[in-house]
Amino acid sequence: MLDIIRYVYMLRPVWAVLAALFVGAGLIAVSGVNPLTAYSELFSGAFLDYYGLAGTLVKTSPILLAGLAVILPLRAGLLNIGVEGQIYMGGLFSTFAALLLPPMPAMIHLPICILFGALGGGLWGLIPGYLKALHGLNEVIVTILLNFIAINIVSFVVGGPMMQEGAPYPYSDEIGEQLFLPIVLPGTDAHIGFLVGLVLAVAMYFLLRFTTTGFALDTIGSNPQAARYAGIPVRRYVMLSMFAAGAIGGLAGALEILGLKHRLYHLFSPGYGFDGIVVAFMAQLNPLFAPVAAFFLSGLKAGALVMQRAVGLESTVIEAILGLVIIFVAASLAFTYNRTFWKLLLERRRQVEADLGASMGEK
Repeated sequence: MLDIIRYVYMLRPVWAVLAALFVGAGLIAVSGVNPLTAYSELFSGAFLDYYGLAGTLVKTSPILLAGLAVILPLRAGLLNIGVEGQIYMGGLFSTFAALLLPPMPAMIHLPICILFGALGGGLWGLIPGYLKALHGLNEVIVTILLNFIAINIVSFVVGGPMMQEGAPYPYSDEIGEQLFLPIVLPGTDAHIGFLVGLVLAVAMYFLLRFTTTGFALDTIGSNPQAARYAGIPVRRYVMLSMFAAGAIGGLAGALEILGLKHRLYHLFSPGYGFDGIVVAFMAQLNPLFAPVAAFFLSGLKAGALVMQRAVGLESTVIEAILGLVIIFVAASLAFTYNRTFWKLLLERRRQVEADLGASMGEK
């Protein structure tokens, strides 16, 4: 029985999502639309339709990588709110490499563009890591502020030095077609970015589960003082984890430019970095669960547009449902499994049942 209760607690993000959709059904009904029809359009449009599935996979790539960029430092007790800024810097550095480097074979140029994107995000993530490790500055505040700086740097660049001549909107020149990422679903925009995210999620799981680095990060996250006493170089791991997280965020930005946008836009990320925080908590900081969480959240975003067109829902209702999912998932984290409490409760219940049985037998 204790194992069943433990599994129920493990699935609390699932119950939270179902509860959010149930409450969302009420909002849909108030809008004069059948909730079953609306949700049918949402899920079929996101996961069963060929082009809808492609749209879901396109969003899964940056959201999954953003989630991994939150999970890694959070295992060390660091909340990386700056993934959005790291995505922007990754896109900027990747575009620099694509447009400014001299001509070279695509098999060399494309990996360089990806590495430049990861490097840009990594250096941006290293700033709060350094300030946290050596000066004790709160990484949450620093990463939030760095988001605004990164977004405005990109806006300045694409609206000035790198803006395409005669462009009606701030964006750069298009990168060479040889640098486009391969497409996995012909006739759509779905590229190999989500496969990169899957491989990285599995690699991160093994890193955190089976290596001394993973043990060190978990120890730091549980008790930094004990980690220092055990000889773990806490400052070094803090900086490395933030650099690695930034690199993953930068990779998301690079893949978004190389796989989908094909040029650097002003405000090219619609908040993927913040979606990554939701994914991290839905996955309960487990990299193996992150692809499922990212795929589902991406499906909600992609299917919401289909649902809006099919049943005529207002966009505000769609946004409210997505917000409910986030709120309910966040609230579910407050419910933690306490084995001692449930063991005592079950023993007390068995004792009460035994006493009742004995009293009934005497009668």
